[in-house]
Amino acid sequence: MNIILLIGGLLLILLGANGLTDGGSAIAKKFDIPDIVIGLTIVAFGTSAPELAVSVSSALKGSSDIAIGNVVGSNIFNTLMIVGVTAIVAPIVITKNTLKKEIPLAILSSIVLLICANDIILNKGAENTISRGDGLILLCFFAIFIGYTFAIASGGNQNGEGEIKQMPLWKSVSYIIGGLAGLILGGQWFVDGACGIARNFGVSESIIGLTLVAGGTSLPELATSITAALKKNPEMAIGNAIGSNLFNVFFVLGASATITPMSVGNITNFDLIMLIASGVLLWFFGLFFKKRTITRIEGIVLVLFYIAYTLMLIYMI
Repeated sequence: MNIILLIGGLLLILLGANGLTDGGSAIAKKFDIPDIVIGLTIVAFGTSAPELAVSVSSALKGSSDIAIGNVVGSNIFNTLMIVGVTAIVAPIVITKNTLKKEIPLAILSSIVLLICANDIILNKGAENTISRGDGLILLCFFAIFIGYTFAIASGGNQNGEGEIKQMPLWKSVSYIIGGLAGLILGGQWFVDGACGIARNFGVSESIIGLTLVAGGTSLPELATSITAALKKNPEMAIGNAIGSNLFNVFFVLGASATITPMSVGNITNFDLIMLIASGVLLWFFGLFFKKRTITRIEGIVLVLFYIAYTLMLIYMI
């Protein structure tokens, strides 16, 4: 039954995210909002919607280990596995803007999360929590990030991320409502299934969140990046992964913690430092060796790092 809830919830989440993105994009296009703005906001939000649905549902159900583990695990998966697999399919050329601003901003988001999650060390607190105050700070960072994306959009002549479906207004609204319903219900099913599996196998919810839940909610990013690589546009994978990582920390965790404070639980500094290290490694590969290019060999190294991290999590159970 737990497996059915897990798979059914994931399918509802993916369908809901797709419907919400298509509906929102169609309405934005109807009001002549530029394609690049749609890509940087609505589409980026759509690929992070699964993480949002799962994290908020988990936080409300008191499973904060899954909520935080989902974001940390998804971001590690995005940086190491998605970028790595995409680079193996086709080497990725990184733009100067991404190398100098967006990847460092993603690393900064990981450092901010590490600081927020260390109340015992920094404030001599009773436990490590991401409080409402921390959540509001993350949302403030998110507002800055959105301002930055709009500044990029108004300062260039970039094209959109793909063909936007045209549809009547009533259909767009139906897609949005149906997408939100799918995200909410799917998030509840997915969390219930993941918690049930964790209990049945005696595995902590933090490990489930960092691996199974994180991989499942990162499927939209993985599908988008591999498709982009096959269409000879692999550089989109970097923007997709980095944009999703920023959304996950600043918006998903920010919104979840603002709704209800979350105990960090069994998410350790090892996991958070691994998150920072994955971003630094990606930045290092882009800056040195074959400059501003993630080669196939570097892609293999990124994938091997993710496999090693997962094996270490299993070994530490």
